[in-house]
Amino acid sequence: MNPIERIQGFSDELTALRRDLHAHPEIGFEEVRTSGIVADLLEKFGCEVHRGIGGTGVVGLLKGRSDNGRRIGLRADMDALPIEEETNLPYRSTVPGKMHACGHDGHTTMLIGAARYLAETRDFDGTAVFIFQPAEEGLGGARAMLKDGLFEKFPCDEIYGLHNQPGGRHGQIKLCPGPIMAAADFFDIRIRGRGIHAAQPHRGNDPIIVATGLAQALQSIVSRNADPLKSIVLSITRIAAGSAYNVIPETAHMAGTVRTFDAEVRKLAGTRIRELAAGFAAAYGAEIEVDLQDVFSVLENAPEQSAAATDIATELLGAENVDPHATPRMGSEDFADMTMRVPGAYVWLGAGPGPGLHNAAYNFEDSIIPIGSAFLARMVERRTAA
Repeated sequence: MNPIERIQGFSDELTALRRDLHAHPEIGFEEVRTSGIVADLLEKFGCEVHRGIGGTGVVGLLKGRSDNGRRIGLRADMDALPIEEETNLPYRSTVPGKMHACGHDGHTTMLIGAARYLAETRDFDGTAVFIFQPAEEGLGGARAMLKDGLFEKFPCDEIYGLHNQPGGRHGQIKLCPGPIMAAADFFDIRIRGRGIHAAQPHRGNDPIIVATGLAQALQSIVSRNADPLKSIVLSITRIAAGSAYNVIPETAHMAGTVRTFDAEVRKLAGTRIRELAAGFAAAYGAEIEVDLQDVFSVLENAPEQSAAATDIATELLGAENVDPHATPRMGSEDFADMTMRVPGAYVWLGAGPGPGLHNAAYNFEDSIIPIGSAFLARMVERRTAA
C-alpha cells in the first residue's frame, strides 16, 4: 500500500493534533507543552525517547525489523512566532501575541505521522531518528541541539526535513541540489544623539535624522558594493525612537537582516555596515554601536541525498508533482547547521493558495499532512536499505 493511503486512514487524528498545537503555540525554547505531547506520542508508538535535548528538543529512536547499522534522521521544528493571530478559526491561538504563522505545528504533526506509520509497519532496516527541534525562528535551536551532542548521542548517516509552501502547487515537492536557502545575519544599530525640546533642534543632536540617513545608505551595500551577480538582500525591519510629539529623543534603534549565499559577500556586508555606521557617527557627531549576529548558515542539499529525495517524491507523487530544479530562496532555515554535520536534503511541499508564511492570517493546509508524513517515512524505508 502507498504510505499516503495508509496515513490517510488516521489523518483525522493527525489533523486534530495539528489544530491542538495551533491553538496552544509556544515560541522558541518555551515548547514545554508541545515537546511533552511529542514525547508521549513517541513513547506510545514504542520509540526510545530522549527529552530535553538542546533545551526543549525531543529525539525518538525507532528500530526496524533488523539492524544493518543504517540510521536515517528526520527533523521537524516545533516553535511558533510572536505574532497576534488575525483569523476566526475555531482552533485559533489561545495565547495572546503568539501564533503558529509558519506551519511548524504542521511539520511536527507530519513527523508524528511518519513515526506512527513506521512504528506500525516496521518495513525498514536500521534505525529511524526522529528529531523534534525547538527554536528555529532565529533563536538557534539547531545549534543548541548540536551543542548538546545531538549527533554524538544519536548518530545519523543522512538527515531530511521539509517545509510547507503557501502558494506552491498543492502536493508538489520542490527542491534543488546545492545551496537552497540563504545565510542570515541579524543586526542591531543603536544611535545615541542628544535629546532636546522639539522647538530647539539646534541645541540637540537628533538620532532620528542619523537613523533615516543611515537606513538609506545601507541599501548602497546591495546596489553599489556587492557583485550584482551574487544575491544579497538587506532589510531594515525595525526603527524605534521617541515617545512624545515635542521631544527629540536621546536614542534611536534600528534592526534588520542581511541574507546572502556567498561567504565573501556576507563578509563584505558586515564590513560595510560597520564602516557606514562609523562614517555617520563622525559626520553627525553621534555615537553608534553595531551588533551583528550570525544566525543562519547557508542551507545546502547534498547531491546524493537530493537525488534520493527526488526519486522518492517521484515514486510517491509522480514526476509531474516533483520539481528537482527549484530556484533557491533568500529565506533562511537553521536545518542548515544540521546538514553541515550530516549530509541531507530539504524540500518544500506545496500547500496551495493562501496567506504567506509569517502572516497573521496564515493557516496550515491540513490536507498535505499525509503527503509530508509519507515522504518522510518513505525516506527511512528506502534509505535504510541503501
